[in-house]
Amino acid sequence: MSTSLLYQTIDQLSREKGIDAQIIIAAVEDAVLVATRKYYKSSEDLQSHFNKDTGAVEVHAVKKVVEQVQDPDHEISLEDARKYDPEAALEGEVRIPKATDVLGRIAAQTAKQVIFQKVREAERDTVYAEYSQRLGELVNCTVKRMEGPDVIVDLGRTEARMPRKEQSRLETYQIGDRLRGVITLVDRAARGPQVVVSRADGLLVQRLFEMEVPEIYDGTVVIKAIAREAGERTKVAVHSKDPDVDCVGACVGMKGMRVQSIIRELRGEKIDIIEYNQDATNFAANALSPAKINHVSIVDSEEKRLEVIVDDTQLSLAIGKKGQNVRLAARLVGWHVDIKSEEEKRQEIESQMAAMALRGAAVDVLQGLGEKTLAKLKAHGVESVEQLAQMTPEELIQIPGIGEKTVEKIRRIVTDYFEQGGQAAAGSDAAAEAVAEAPPAATSADQTPATQETETAAVASETEAAAPSPSAGPSMADQTPATPETETAAVASETEAAAPSPSAGPSVEVAEPASAVEEEAQATEPGTAVASESETPEGGKTE
Repeated sequence: MSTSLLYQTIDQLSREKGIDAQIIIAAVEDAVLVATRKYYKSSEDLQSHFNKDTGAVEVHAVKKVVEQVQDPDHEISLEDARKYDPEAALEGEVRIPKATDVLGRIAAQTAKQVIFQKVREAERDTVYAEYSQRLGELVNCTVKRMEGPDVIVDLGRTEARMPRKEQSRLETYQIGDRLRGVITLVDRAARGPQVVVSRADGLLVQRLFEMEVPEIYDGTVVIKAIAREAGERTKVAVHSKDPDVDCVGACVGMKGMRVQSIIRELRGEKIDIIEYNQDATNFAANALSPAKINHVSIVDSEEKRLEVIVDDTQLSLAIGKKGQNVRLAARLVGWHVDIKSEEEKRQEIESQMAAMALRGAAVDVLQGLGEKTLAKLKAHGVESVEQLAQMTPEELIQIPGIGEKTVEKIRRIVTDYFEQGGQAAAGSDAAAEAVAEAPPAATSADQTPATQETETAAVASETEAAAPSPSAGPSMADQTPATPETETAAVASETEAAAPSPSAGPSVEVAEPASAVEEEAQATEPGTAVASESETPEGGKTE
C-alpha cells in the first residue's frame, strides 16, 4: 500500500532530526486542530486524525446522543445522530466531520507555527535525553559561529555552546577550527543550545591523559586530583595501584612523548605531574614542586591549615608568579597553605618568646600603678601581667577598691607596657644583628697588621729613647739581642770612636752616628722591631 507524499516528508524529517515520526504526526494533528477550532470559533469537542494513505488530516466533532438536547455544542438528538451514523444509539457518541478545506491563510500559518514548535520541543527533548547521559565525555567539535563572548560549536547532531568562562585564556578561536572539549552541562530550559562544552575544566586534562596513557585507561594508575588554571599551568596528582609501576614515569612517557602530546592539545599549557601521598604534609611538599621544601607542619587539622618553611632563596619559587604555584598546590591538596621563609619563622619565634617573657612578668613591673592598686590586685590573686591582661573590665570592677577610672588606667598602662616591650625587643634584635655583622676589632698590637710606616715610627721612637746622654749609662742597644746587622753596626761605631780625630769632641757626639746606624739597621728589619717591642730572649719585657 502506497503512502501519501506528506507522510513521506514527515518520515524524512524525523530521520534528519532524530525524532520519532509519530511525534511529528501528532504535531501536525494538533496544528490542524488548533486552526480548525480558531476558524469555527466553537467550544465543541474536536478530534483530529492523520490519514497516511491520503495525507489528509480529518477533524471530527464528538457529541453525545441524548433524548433532549440541552447543550448543542456537546449533545445531539438521536434523530440527528443517525444522519451521520445509522447505528447510533442513546448515551452513545457520534463523530461529526468538519470541513478543513475552508481553512484560510491565517489558519494555515497558525498550523505551521504549531508544527514548528512541537518539532523543536521534541528535538530538544531528544537532545537532552541523549547528552544528559554523556556528562564529562570528551567530544570533538567544530567552531561554527560566534555569539558575543560565547563560541557556538557543532557536535554533529546538535549545537553546543562554550561560554567565556569555559574558554582557555590564551586561546583564540576561528570559524572552522576543530577542538576537543568535555560536556559539562545540559540545560533543558536554555533558549539557545542546551549542551555546554568546556576547554577550561580540569576534566579535559583527565580525559586527555586517559586517551594517551594506557595505565590510566586500564586503572593501574589513578588520577587523584587536578588543579588547573586554564592556559597557564596544571598540577595533576597521580597514584599507582601497582608498586612496580612508576605513576609519574607512566604519565610522562618515553622522552616525554605522552605528556607532550597533551601539552600540544592544550596549546602550550604547562603540566606538573605529582605523586600522590595520603600524608597531607608529604603531599603538600610534593605539590609545591619545583621548590625545595625544608619543613611542613599541620597548624590546624580541623580547618586544614598547613605551614611550609622554605629557604630564603626558594621563597619566590614556592610562591610562584602572582602566587600561582602555591594557589594550585593548595587547591590540589585541599588545605590552606601558608609559606614562610626561615628568616620570617625565626623572627616569629623570637617575637613569641619575647611576648611570653613580657606576659610572665610580675605586675610590679608596670609603671604608673600605685602601691595600693598593686596590693589590691595581688590580694585578688593577680600576680602576673598576663593574668591582668586577660581580665575583662567587669572582672576588674568586681575587685574591691577598683572603679571605672582605675580600670581604664590599668588598661592603658598594660597596653603601653606591651607596645614598649615589643619595641624594646625589636631594638635588641637589631642591635644583636649589628654586632654580629660588624668586623672583629683588634685587641692587641700583635693582632694589628703592621705596615712599613708604623714599624719605622716605632723604631724611631725607641731609638730616641735609647740614645746615650752625657750622664747616661749603657745604652738599650747593648741590652738587646745581637743580630748580624746590629753587630756590624756596633763594630763600625766602635772603630769610628777609637780612630784619632783632630777635633774629637765629647763622647755624646760619637754616640749619635751609632744611633743613626742602629736606627737604619732596625728600619731595614721590621721583624726585629716587633720582637723588640714584645719580649727579650730572657723573657723579660723591655722598658
